[in-house]
Amino acid sequence: MFGVETVAVLGGGTMGGGIAGHFARAGLTVRLADASAELTEQAIERLRQRTAGHVEAGLLDEEALRAEVAAASDVEAAVDGADLVIEAVPEDPELKAEILARASKATEGIIATNTSSLPIAGLADSVEKPERFLGVHWFNPPEWTPGIEVIAGTATDRAVVERVLEFLKDVGKQPAEVADRAGFVSNRLQMALLREALAIVAEGQTTRADLDTIVRSTFGFRLPFFGPFQIADMAGLDVYEAVVEQHEQGLGERFRVPDSLRQLVREGRCGTAAGGGFYDYEPGAGDRLLVERDRLYASLSGLLERQPPPSFDGGEPRP
Repeated sequence: MFGVETVAVLGGGTMGGGIAGHFARAGLTVRLADASAELTEQAIERLRQRTAGHVEAGLLDEEALRAEVAAASDVEAAVDGADLVIEAVPEDPELKAEILARASKATEGIIATNTSSLPIAGLADSVEKPERFLGVHWFNPPEWTPGIEVIAGTATDRAVVERVLEFLKDVGKQPAEVADRAGFVSNRLQMALLREALAIVAEGQTTRADLDTIVRSTFGFRLPFFGPFQIADMAGLDVYEAVVEQHEQGLGERFRVPDSLRQLVREGRCGTAAGGGFYDYEPGAGDRLLVERDRLYASLSGLLERQPPPSFDGGEPRP
């Protein structure tokens, strides 16, 4: 798998255990180390129980029970001879710096930190040979969430980034490279949504429960298949421009139409129907995309009818 056969995972919590289990089921040799030998054994036992639960629920086949994660006595033992090290300790920069420093002294392999918020450039200061160091932001639950943000530091060798991207694809993930900036991409978008959701509820426009229903059953319903740029192209960028103009009138300057959106509309690039928007579309491709969109949406709608999301009564007053 792109020269990666042995992986060391440092940290046996929810993320570290889940990452280790995923790699083991992919056929890799995996070693896990937590803060002590006792905690490492406990982490591996939790992983076994977690895997057994997934098998019992029909989420994994019984072959998963034979995927072994080896317990390492300490950080140095875990990383010795590893092709790839994934540091997955809590989001404490001092703790991460300590573990990364120890790991980098004991291996020549690639070193990655699993972080959702900490700057890669700062953590790289603790790593010997930082050209082999980068960030890999896994999402909870790591076994099932396909996406991973890959973040290069200022010193990261380009070949290392490419190797990690291809390796993650090879083990069934969907990596995407992002720049080393606050929030990376996923959390920046997610926090923007949460901020606006909190504002809407505070203004009395709807309840938290109804807002959750709106998100998951409208634009959120579409997000498993398409990102915001493709969704906008299919809707029509001229339509989006008009909608945002109304938002600006009612909600203020922070909803001003972005210049990049106005420019595309001025150029006649209004989306799939026009043959181009944020993306380019060959003749007929837009129509085919819309048919495929409807097929996917119908399939998801049927799934939700058979297995609706858990109901929740928030007990809130109506707006």
